[in-house]
Amino acid sequence: MPANETVVVLGASPKPERYSNQAVRALVEHGHRVIPVHSLLKKIAGVPTVTALSQINGTVNTLSLYVGPERGMALLKDMIDLKPERVIMNPGTESDEIEEQLSANNIPRAQSVHPGHAKNGSILNEMGSKFICRLQ
Repeated sequence: MPANETVVVLGASPKPERYSNQAVRALVEHGHRVIPVHSLLKKIAGVPTVTALSQINGTVNTLSLYVGPERGMALLKDMIDLKPERVIMNPGTESDEIEEQLSANNIPRAQSVHPGHAKNGSILNEMGSKFICRLQ
């Protein structure tokens, strides 16, 4: 992922041990514009949050999901309206329904992959030391 891309982290957590928090920190360290989404907190890892996807203006290169499928379905219209260039469905967020709707709206899906599980030739970009993505 080229530096200076806008990455939205849906389901960002204030807990440093959570992958969503680690993603926010790693993305910032790698020069990305990060927009964490959290319904209550004003900042996560020192980064200002928004409370809803509908508050985000401008181009979003990547929407990274850290919400379960049920919550994801409730936010699907907002995800589609955001028009991200791609969506990363991190482990535990996978949903055939969400994937089908994103595809129907020409939003490609990428899947988060642990570095130890990445296959040769399938790595799209590194987002930090623990976050590697590949297009599905």
